[in-house]
Amino acid sequence: MNNTKKTNWRAKLHEIIYEADTPSGKLFDVILLITIIASIVLVMLESVKSFDVKYHDFLNISEWVITILFSIEYIARIITVKRPIKYITSFYGIVDLLSTVPKYISLLFGGVHALAALRALRLLRIFRILKLARYLGASNTLLKALKASRVKIAVFLFTVIIISIILGTIMYLVEGEKNGFTNIPKSVYWCIVTLTTVGYGDIAPVTALGQFIAAMVMILGYGIIAVPTGIVSAEYATQQKADQDKDVDVQLNSQSCANCMTENHKDTADFCYKCGNKLHL
Repeated sequence: MNNTKKTNWRAKLHEIIYEADTPSGKLFDVILLITIIASIVLVMLESVKSFDVKYHDFLNISEWVITILFSIEYIARIITVKRPIKYITSFYGIVDLLSTVPKYISLLFGGVHALAALRALRLLRIFRILKLARYLGASNTLLKALKASRVKIAVFLFTVIIISIILGTIMYLVEGEKNGFTNIPKSVYWCIVTLTTVGYGDIAPVTALGQFIAAMVMILGYGIIAVPTGIVSAEYATQQKADQDKDVDVQLNSQSCANCMTENHKDTADFCYKCGNKLHL
């Protein structure tokens, strides 16, 4: 009987914490997001010296209250899943931990509490609250396209690096130390920032030949920007067609399996598609 009550208690808490399709789950996530935003605002205000001097005690106490609440939430997330390590090592698990520890570490090392701004990553949970899970299919398609493009993009980046080294070396020979191109690494740096159309202006060619090469590098930069975009776009179109053929564009919800932490289940699913565990929703 006690085991049943314990299981029901954990199941109910899991439903509230991990799922946003129930009123209690949605309320929990909304409160969580408001708390995260409040925490980020507090950290930002604390960085303003004039404001911190005047309201330091209030900011410090508020931040400690929020940190303790996040600590309790983090522990609750661990005890409500059957495989805690799965959550702890997951993306959200790591983000939740990183958003909690800075304040504690600040007791030993000053200034580290500013890292609490990492809590902004927790705002990604808004996808669940606003029921944007139905768009995850498109994000998964984009992720597949990026993975499929990684070899082509790697070759492209390697080519850009080679071009930068060659052009940087040429500019070093053309301009020389007297015009700011004191060494090849610095010349390569100039080539990279010019090629990416950033152009900080800390180094600029003076000779006519150097300016001509710089103009060619700038024009080449505009062409280079389009290459990775075209590669990913082509792969995205391919992956999108493949997904449509597989009929994977289905309605998903925020149900999270208590056993393996898998999300993105179909609205009609009663069991986890990965491990077969019974879904509580």
